[in-house]
Amino acid sequence: MNILNKILPVLLILILPGTIFSQEIYDLSRCVNTGLEQNFSVKVARNQEEIAGNNVTRGNAGYLPTVTTTNRIGGDLNSTTQNMNDGSQNVSSGVHNTTGSAGINLNMTIFNGFNVQTTYQKLEKLKQMGELNTQMSMENLMAQIVAEYYYYIQQLNYQRNMEYAVSLSRERVRIDEERYLLGASSKLELLQSIVYMNEDSSRLARQNEAILESEVRLKKLMALENLEQEIQVADSSIVFNSDLTYANLLESTLELNTGLQIAQKNKVISELDYKLIASRAYPYLNFSSGYSYSYRGYGTGTISDYGELALSNQQSRSLNYGVTLGLDIFDGFNRRREKTNAHIEVENRMYRFQEVEQEIKAELLTVYYAYENNLRLVKMEEENLDVARENLDIALERYKLGALSGLELREVQKSLLDAEERLISVKYQTKLAEISLLQIAGRIMEYA
Repeated sequence: MNILNKILPVLLILILPGTIFSQEIYDLSRCVNTGLEQNFSVKVARNQEEIAGNNVTRGNAGYLPTVTTTNRIGGDLNSTTQNMNDGSQNVSSGVHNTTGSAGINLNMTIFNGFNVQTTYQKLEKLKQMGELNTQMSMENLMAQIVAEYYYYIQQLNYQRNMEYAVSLSRERVRIDEERYLLGASSKLELLQSIVYMNEDSSRLARQNEAILESEVRLKKLMALENLEQEIQVADSSIVFNSDLTYANLLESTLELNTGLQIAQKNKVISELDYKLIASRAYPYLNFSSGYSYSYRGYGTGTISDYGELALSNQQSRSLNYGVTLGLDIFDGFNRRREKTNAHIEVENRMYRFQEVEQEIKAELLTVYYAYENNLRLVKMEEENLDVARENLDIALERYKLGALSGLELREVQKSLLDAEERLISVKYQTKLAEISLLQIAGRIMEYA
């Protein structure tokens, strides 16, 4: 007992944190909602979506006219010397003439081969693409948060399992020390028990580091401002849904999967690009109109034959309008080449949609097989754990009576701890499969 009393304080220093801080409790819903609100990648995706939404205007599509104005004011400063035939000179110096002009012009497309209408449709589809990209970013983030949340719980369960291992080793040290003091056991047995206890304690100390790393990753996903702040999760065990069916998941996937919807939108956009190129074969009709005003002032007026001032300034006003009808007759077969390439791109987007659909179906089927297999493994490991616990109880009684060696007891103890760790692991793997299935099926938001 003296040896044990010397070791226990050291173990407590290794296992327990030195300072206890106030901890905030986060359940899964709070983690998810905090992440969706504060995560930087989601904020960027939302801003990109807003940009795509701002671009959907009639003016950007070309429905509205453009109005421009040009204004100028200026002048010139002249000095003139005129040499006459009789040898005299006429000199005018510092003559300042001023000029000013103002104009406003209006241009409007009346018809451009349905280019304007198609452009507006494309802008709307791009807006929808922005919404889908934001949704995909949110779904990916949510899947990461849920997975990390339950990984953190898994590490806490591992920690509890290791704490139990330390308690078993401590009990063995107590038994061996009593037997050694009574002369019923050798000191070698006692020292070996202490070695096992130190080994289990060391594993427990390393596990604290794994818990801290997981906690930091979870806080990073939530974009908490203070990463040093300690948090506590509300759940202590991994609970999963064992009632998911493949038929319902497949139906939901074909309807709600975000990647599939994005591939569909890309296919539609490629069709609109083809229409934009084809619209150039149509004639175009544009309307234009403008109004201008100009002014010119003379520093010295023009002198008439009678010595009278004839002109000191001049003003003019002008209104113009017109309609332009045009048609691109020949452009070096470039339009035909671009239409051919655009048609090929439409086919490529269709093939890509079919490829994405096949990939998603294959992934759904693969993950569902893993999900079903993990459900079976959970039941098996639960049964193994019950047997391992009963086996340990029997082994401890036999060890106290001296009917079981220390090595055999260690093997029984290790079998129990391994069974508990396997059960914890397979539960987490089942939860990961559930998360993947709901994400593929477009139902990951159910965790919010």
